[in-house]
Amino acid sequence: MLNAFQEGVVVVVCVNLIAVLGMSVLTGFTRLFSFGNAGFMSIGAYAAAICSVQFHLPFPLAIICGAFVAGLVAWLLGSLTIRLRGDYFLISCLGFGECVRVLFNYAQGVTGGANGYSGIPYHTTAAVAFGCAVLAFVIAWNFIHSRFGQSLSAIRENEVAAAANGIDVVRCKKLSFVFSALYAGWSGGLYAHYLRHITPALFNLGKSSELIITTVLGGLGSLTGSVLGTLVVQLLPEIFRGMAEYRMLFYGVAVVLVILVRPSGLFGYREFSITGVIRFLRRKLGGEARA
Repeated sequence: MLNAFQEGVVVVVCVNLIAVLGMSVLTGFTRLFSFGNAGFMSIGAYAAAICSVQFHLPFPLAIICGAFVAGLVAWLLGSLTIRLRGDYFLISCLGFGECVRVLFNYAQGVTGGANGYSGIPYHTTAAVAFGCAVLAFVIAWNFIHSRFGQSLSAIRENEVAAAANGIDVVRCKKLSFVFSALYAGWSGGLYAHYLRHITPALFNLGKSSELIITTVLGGLGSLTGSVLGTLVVQLLPEIFRGMAEYRMLFYGVAVVLVILVRPSGLFGYREFSITGVIRFLRRKLGGEARA
């Protein structure tokens, strides 16, 4: 059995992993950078919390509603911004995330304002969070390895060539954006039902930056890399917690070293697989035997 601290670590890691997997699909496989996914997390968190507290919906249905609302907002935002290129799309998403945070701060009658929204039932246990993370990974894996996922990879490599081969670039980008928002809303809903009290400050620009850093750190174009990146980013502060004020310094240095040593991320474009490890060990053992 896990104690309260260990359960909290598992929940936080799994919740962030779901959001990072969505970011990986958007950034790693479509090459769209967004600093607004914390805004979608907050939309999912507040929507799920309101569904639970005000409308007394069952926990699974509340989570689905939170993810759906985040996805719907992403679809509307994507209709306006998805044709923007490079930094313009990034800046529009950044502005969206900050607008959501400010809006929730002032909407006291609905969100509780800066004081936060409380009374949320506790449902996100370590087992629930872990099960959701596994389900999210399976869905993302099948999504990326589908025909649509191959279209995203083609857009990432050469958008002009992808369009010339009949791929609807705008539609694919928009669906990828909505997919990442659904995952962000999903994670936000789970987070709200773990904390039981949420404030807009939890979903600020720093949270969006953390999701981007984790995705890049794990490896653009690698879902298993996103898992490893999430473990590194979330567990390093806990490992250095005993060093008090120095732990964040060591955490920052560790992240910078990884980026310097592995610019393409820990996994780059590769995926971890058991069969790949077995083949690697066979090659190594076979080479040592011949020597």
